[in-house]
Amino acid sequence: MSIRIVRFGDRRRRGEGVRVGTVRFPPRGLPKGSLYDTWLPELAPSRELVRGGRDGSIPWRQFARRYRAEMKAPGCRHLLALLAALSHRTNLSVGCYCADEQQCHRSILRELLMKEGADVVA
Repeated sequence: MSIRIVRFGDRRRRGEGVRVGTVRFPPRGLPKGSLYDTWLPELAPSRELVRGGRDGSIPWRQFARRYRAEMKAPGCRHLLALLAALSHRTNLSVGCYCADEQQCHRSILRELLMKEGADVVA
């Protein structure tokens, strides 16, 4: 059992399990459920961070630091712990639709889930 960190829009892999959307803004024009099965916007960067990341007004290092700080909120910590615990019982995947994982909050989410003890696979 494990968690995969995925890019929405890529083909689903066999055994991927439930896809959890960690995006602040669902994509427009696509039917709900076409990219992910359930949505946890609480694990997405804040609206301010998303906008600053998109328009380049918040450099990546600052974005990453601020996102990590946001994820220290009790509700976020509880959700990360829940996903980590679930990773030992079932397959699931989390992610968003950014093209480059290295410049996306999902790279940090991977790190945070691993720190919580999640079984994360490539």
